[in-house]
Amino acid sequence: MITTTGNDIANHSITQYLGVVRGIVVRSPTITQGIFGGLKTIIGGNNQAFAKVCETARQEAFERLVAHAEELGAHAIIGMRYDATEFAPSVTEVLAYGTAVTLVRHAD
Repeated sequence: MITTTGNDIANHSITQYLGVVRGIVVRSPTITQGIFGGLKTIIGGNNQAFAKVCETARQEAFERLVAHAEELGAHAIIGMRYDATEFAPSVTEVLAYGTAVTLVRHAD
């Protein structure tokens, strides 16, 4: 699945806009990640325990985004973005969203 933050795709024309697609994940750290992450916030520096939680959430949200686009029969997702909201202590929603489109490739 072609995915881009841009609004067009080189050597292709958009033939149909299928609508907004999204992938949502709500994450909190495991007990171990919470303990090590909490200790790291006291010491300072890069917090690998929390970074891993964030990266896993982004990857899962992206995979759900692509699955949603595939369900609609999309060839690509344009205008892709991430958003994150903490709505409870240590509980974060990660949203990946964009516009699903169908394409036709131009001859080279």
